[in-house]
Amino acid sequence: MANYERVFKMSFASVYPHYVTKVEKKGKTIEELHTVIFWLTGYNEQGLQLLIDEKWDFSTFFEKAPQLNPNVGKIKGLICGYRVEEIEDPLMQKIRYLDKLIDELARGKKMESILRK
Repeated sequence: MANYERVFKMSFASVYPHYVTKVEKKGKTIEELHTVIFWLTGYNEQGLQLLIDEKWDFSTFFEKAPQLNPNVGKIKGLICGYRVEEIEDPLMQKIRYLDKLIDELARGKKMESILRK
């Protein structure tokens, strides 16, 4: 597979506005986006703001995440041409889990389904 170092070193703060744009363009809210991020990572508003302010890269973002949701194994399907459940690199898989959840939110999937309830 490709060398993921470039992605791992991207700051979450540089990508976050794109997440906001993507969901708002589809009529979703920043609060819904945060619900998805918090569900996956265990962050809260203060933690999210801190990592944005300090420009943490994706590697640090997931390394310092309070708790990866125990239901991440239920996240399945294609994102960026790859099946998330088959991605071998653990960090890239977490990044793609986040991408997949945000994509589902933007596509209008019900929150209960996105949060794997």
